[in-house]
Amino acid sequence: MICEPALRESVQSLPDALLRMAGYHFGWWNPEGIPCRAGSGKALRPALTLGTAAMYGAEPAAIAPVAAAIELVHNFALIHDDVIDGDPTRRGRPTVWAVWDVPAAVLLGDALHALAVRVLAAHVPAGEAREAIDRLESAVIEMCRGQQEDCSFDGRHPTSVLDYERMAMGKTGALLGCACALGALRAGAGATAVSAMDRFGRELGMAFQYTDDLIGIWGDPGVSGKPSSDLARRKKSMPVVTALHSNAPAARELDGFYRAEAPMSQADIARAAVLVDAMGGRRTTQHHADRRIAAALAALPDRPAATDLITLAHNITHRDR
Repeated sequence: MICEPALRESVQSLPDALLRMAGYHFGWWNPEGIPCRAGSGKALRPALTLGTAAMYGAEPAAIAPVAAAIELVHNFALIHDDVIDGDPTRRGRPTVWAVWDVPAAVLLGDALHALAVRVLAAHVPAGEAREAIDRLESAVIEMCRGQQEDCSFDGRHPTSVLDYERMAMGKTGALLGCACALGALRAGAGATAVSAMDRFGRELGMAFQYTDDLIGIWGDPGVSGKPSSDLARRKKSMPVVTALHSNAPAARELDGFYRAEAPMSQADIARAAVLVDAMGGRRTTQHHADRRIAAALAALPDRPAATDLITLAHNITHRDR
């Protein structure tokens, strides 16, 4: 990851206790601080920042701090999401809150958010820093809105496809849009190009979320490094929302699983997955992902330099983790 030196430099400025937790979360060392090389994620967002900037002729070294700031915000959100969802594992290892505790994880997330702003303030020229920080913090607010809406989607209240799309745009699309917009901004592209790249990233983010939703039901936890089926947590992902609104007779049975109080058994989870698939949840969600990829590509400028971003976009919907 090109931005890792800038990421490490910023994280090293944290107080010792926060530094140890941060390095563990990024996979640089174990809970005792002994160096190791664990999984550190896909680095999709910094790749988008760097790829966008390169498309407009910028050198990677000049963009690396901006990419690092984006990755810091992404990981602040991941740490908080793990707390909110009660997920005990990420990237095949115990989450920060599971190793330390919930207050420690919340504070670490807050610290990574603050670091991101400090990195932009320190490394982006004054003429651009205000817009860069404003875009980043606006994305964070939108992410928080999306996360809050996601938390409100429970099994006892109906959730429409439009509700879900609005939530996903905030929770996932906003930061990918910001990642691309900041790459264009830092590369000196004009306002029209910055807006176009924001749209590209947002559409790509929606496709990314829909693919995550498919993996959350039909993926292999041993490959993804994430907890098992979203169905066990009665998560209202796009395949489930689509199935519940299918008007098929099986929708009532699926709704019963989501409204029940008792934990779902493995047999219940398997049955629910069959129901979602039979009512078109998997097929329709893949269609939505493909449609969003097409919209993302349509937002790109027509130039050969966009090849890497095009390849990255197609890889989004053809992954297993």
